[in-house]
Amino acid sequence: MEKIDNLDKKILNILSKNARIPFKDVATECNVSRAAIHQRVQHLIEAGVITGSGFDVNPKSLGYSTCTYVGISLEKGSMYKNVVEELQLIPEVVECHFTTGPYTMLVKLYARDNEQLMELLNGRLQSIHGVVSTETLISLEQSIKREVPVHFEE
Repeated sequence: MEKIDNLDKKILNILSKNARIPFKDVATECNVSRAAIHQRVQHLIEAGVITGSGFDVNPKSLGYSTCTYVGISLEKGSMYKNVVEELQLIPEVVECHFTTGPYTMLVKLYARDNEQLMELLNGRLQSIHGVVSTETLISLEQSIKREVPVHFEE
């Protein structure tokens, strides 16, 4: 990954707080032209520094009332990629991580209710070849959600 300078960091700091801010406002705050901001942002996207730009949809507004983290233990760690391919077929799975510690994988998923959660766990996740066991943790409330801090020198 390419090195980013202080201007890039300042732009990232502004955009991480409000990705919908107009480039002209970012340019004013950074004391450069709008074209310079556009060029820098495009470069940050191409370099993989900025990896997305979209809206966060509240899952509850779509009827998904249960946020769940599932620790998955696999028969062998080498089965990870095949299990990921199966998990990608389950739309309610929104994150998947290959982890250290007591689980091989940690998955985040949303379910409409406990009945659907049970179906996802028993009918889908635990039936994937290589899954030995699962442990379910239900999130009662998300208290913090933010991007990592961007430090820059002013």
